[in-house]
Amino acid sequence: MSSCRYLTGAALGLALVCTCAQADVKDPLPDSLSLGGVTLYGTIDVGYAYQSKGVPLSSTLPGGLEYQSFTTTRNFAGSVSSAAESGLEQSKIGIRVSQPIAEDWTLVARVETGINPLSGHLVDACASVAQNGGRAQGTQTANADSSRCGQFFNGPAFGGVGNKDLGTLTIGRQNSLELDATAAYDPQQLSYAFSFLGYSGFDGGAGSTEGARWDNSFKYAYATGPVHVNLMYSGGAQDAGMFGKSFAGGIGGTFGGFAVDAVYENEKGVVNLRSSFNDPANPFSANPLSTTPPSPTGLSSYLSNNTSWNLMGKYTFEFNGSGATADKLTLYGGYSHMEKANSEYPIGLAQGAYQIVVPLNINNSAVYNFEWVGARYAMASGWSLSGGLYHITQNSWTINVVNGANNVGCSAAGLLCAGDFNEASVVADYAFNKHYDVYGGVNYSEVTDGLANGFAGTTKNGTTGSENQTTVMFGFRVRF
Repeated sequence: MSSCRYLTGAALGLALVCTCAQADVKDPLPDSLSLGGVTLYGTIDVGYAYQSKGVPLSSTLPGGLEYQSFTTTRNFAGSVSSAAESGLEQSKIGIRVSQPIAEDWTLVARVETGINPLSGHLVDACASVAQNGGRAQGTQTANADSSRCGQFFNGPAFGGVGNKDLGTLTIGRQNSLELDATAAYDPQQLSYAFSFLGYSGFDGGAGSTEGARWDNSFKYAYATGPVHVNLMYSGGAQDAGMFGKSFAGGIGGTFGGFAVDAVYENEKGVVNLRSSFNDPANPFSANPLSTTPPSPTGLSSYLSNNTSWNLMGKYTFEFNGSGATADKLTLYGGYSHMEKANSEYPIGLAQGAYQIVVPLNINNSAVYNFEWVGARYAMASGWSLSGGLYHITQNSWTINVVNGANNVGCSAAGLLCAGDFNEASVVADYAFNKHYDVYGGVNYSEVTDGLANGFAGTTKNGTTGSENQTTVMFGFRVRF
């Protein structure tokens, strides 16, 4: 706790110094709180949401609510009407460093943490899962897996050096290449409330949301003319979201109004937390061979080795001017192919020092195909309108527990057996300036057949049926 207080004090001290440094600037609303090459930045995003079906707000889950039906606890408790947070963007605070040190060389660094402004907590998805261990279906609060699990800096935390001719090398906890790429190619800009790409790190983690951010990683970025290349490697860790050695590569470019990126990821020993197996009413609770309730510090999980191929593109048209004064229409599209195979890495501590207590294994490879398209019309007046369509197909796959015994099959809640996910969303946003905007939107999502497994409307073996959810949210965002 003392180290946390020192870090918090340092951040606040930096904020005060930066504020004083900006006091003599004529513009009463500076772009950021900066001192030299150090910038303090942040976002607070809050509002109101109504959901046709859902579960009550969580104080620790990123975003607070389960905004979509894909990764819910499969125990809808009726409609939800609630204060809401982080609808368009994860509320956060961070420090960014870009400091020239010699001719053509620059030191770079970044630390960032996500917060839940409605509760004041650091976002901690693992805690949201653990808090619901032992609660029967229909009585849980919102919970889901994520790579943000209560770390003091649960976002990026890295440092490195850059050269305009040789590229940039950074080391630390960093977004995966796929997560970085989707930020540029999602029509809803990784919104929690209106985009599957934002709500879940599933695609960014090559099929597992805990693989969307890599601890102990090296990232190299190089650009020449319109083309850029990215490489990434991690040695893994025993107290992280990914235990094994992993690597990724990407290439892309911008040519006039057209931009394209291709990314490959190979991740080993990725953690997949499953709150549905923490329910003692479910035969596969903390210990699938007993009726003992799960430990409050233990989480059910399976490990997977993931690979993915990803291709994304967009094209921007300009109207009524050029550059910053023009209205812009951007069309987006992307495709991801993801496969998850059984991992032989030993079970250990997951993020947040939670013990993984149920070693579940994949019997046959899980295969997902994910497509999305959309458009965003941004006007120089401050208005923007956006819409997105997201679709996932899943093959039929199963898991088992404890050295292959007790095949779970389709009868256990989870992402098992063939199914589909569909989502459609629209958002209207008005920016008063670069720091303040208000928004409203609606999102409809549906899971069918195996992806709806565990909901009350599916068959006993989970192979047929569907469940859907509609979310309406209004909010405002402050950025500095």
